[in-house]
Amino acid sequence: MGHQSLRFVCIDFFFARAVNGPLPVRKSTRTAFRRRGTESMRPTTRRSTEPRRRWAAALGITALVVTGGGLLGSPAQAAATTSVAVNFPTRCIPPPIAGLPPINGTTTAKITVDKPAPKVGDTVKVTYTVVTPAASNPVDLALPADIMTPTGKVALGGAQTGTVTVAGPKKNTPVPGKGAFPSFSMTGTFTVTAPGSITLSPGDYNIHTSYILELDTPCSVTNPPAPVSETVVATAAGQVNERGLRLSQASGQRGDEITVTGTKFSPGAQVTVTGRNGGAQTGDTVSATTDGSGGFTARLTVSDPDTTGVVAFEGGAWDAAKGAGPQAYAVTGGGEIPEGGQQLTTTVRAGTLAMTQDGDSVALSGVDFGRGGASTGALRTVTVEDFRGGPAGWSLTGKVTDFRGPGGAKISADALSWTPACATGSGSPSTCAAGSAGTVGAAGATLAGTPDGESTGGEFTVDAGLSLDVPEFTAAGAYSGVLTLTLT
Repeated sequence: MGHQSLRFVCIDFFFARAVNGPLPVRKSTRTAFRRRGTESMRPTTRRSTEPRRRWAAALGITALVVTGGGLLGSPAQAAATTSVAVNFPTRCIPPPIAGLPPINGTTTAKITVDKPAPKVGDTVKVTYTVVTPAASNPVDLALPADIMTPTGKVALGGAQTGTVTVAGPKKNTPVPGKGAFPSFSMTGTFTVTAPGSITLSPGDYNIHTSYILELDTPCSVTNPPAPVSETVVATAAGQVNERGLRLSQASGQRGDEITVTGTKFSPGAQVTVTGRNGGAQTGDTVSATTDGSGGFTARLTVSDPDTTGVVAFEGGAWDAAKGAGPQAYAVTGGGEIPEGGQQLTTTVRAGTLAMTQDGDSVALSGVDFGRGGASTGALRTVTVEDFRGGPAGWSLTGKVTDFRGPGGAKISADALSWTPACATGSGSPSTCAAGSAGTVGAAGATLAGTPDGESTGGEFTVDAGLSLDVPEFTAAGAYSGVLTLTLT
């Protein structure tokens, strides 16, 4: 990953016995002030004709200059979570047509849940994100966008054991020949059946590609189980729904028949097995009758391309108290164009992560010699555009240098603090969160960011109030420092 640096404009700070008002913000390479006693300050300015800068990158760096008092505030504290990214050795088997031996590599993955503290009987949504797959495109042929359909397993341990089937949408950025597969996310659900700590570890996964040929690249954990990525702590509840559902496979072509097995339903009950897409039922449906122990086996033909999961329930309509699922399922391809039909295709191209700033110079208000205090101003607005279309969020951080003045005098970088603010553009899949107010310093702090998720992206505006705490008897004169923002 590369860094792009902006040529920074100095931050000039003028310190004197009296100040007629805040110093003006100017787009200049340097603002100079005459030192004064009782006479008024008369700034002279050399204006820059450089156009506003714009840059984009997975790691983009931009610099701001503040005139007069301090820079940004303290590091933001991320929300506490047990979810962590883990690495584990993986063995991937390329499609036989590639004629390649097995690939032994390392997968980086992360698991998150929507309910970190569920009750027994709750349904927990699990998201398995493969940040860095162990496998890559095994052939020289480039793969276009949206032809990859991932499926996988998540291993449960601790108070409850078992596996969770997860599946992802047919969505990916283009992959060059022999290039690395992009990050992808898969989701599934499980029902909590026991109180206590339940661990979740990434399991085997499969990358199915539907381009010219239907091909699979299965990847298995070399030494299962993989490290724990997430832990939920379940508490006891009242009556528990113990109904369970299992599918014979997590994906298949349109029209494939799968085996659906149910357990612990009411004995002798009529059960409806159906496809699901979010909260809506799809056109794939079959009925079954449970045996004396409440179990059943049904054969469901999945023909609706909108089906993303399978549920089973007693009665005439879905009822979470009398049902099980959804178990994740992905339709990977298949189906023929009818006679006289035309297949229409289009491409949504993935973009980049980029930021721009509304100017590169900030003038902070002046303060009096012998009194010191807060020299304040506002960060020039930063616009972040996340048009990548993947599961990754972003983070915008900043750090500042010491403010240098006349005769080697300086104001420490730790004297600069900020109060961040972030606004999310209409229609953006992600929601921006501002960093914590506090010291910026040389160590740096978080200005804003968005979390990882199943679907991320959008446009965001980031601002911050700035305050430099100037000591009482700091030598009079102009001080300047540089604030650098980094987008990852």
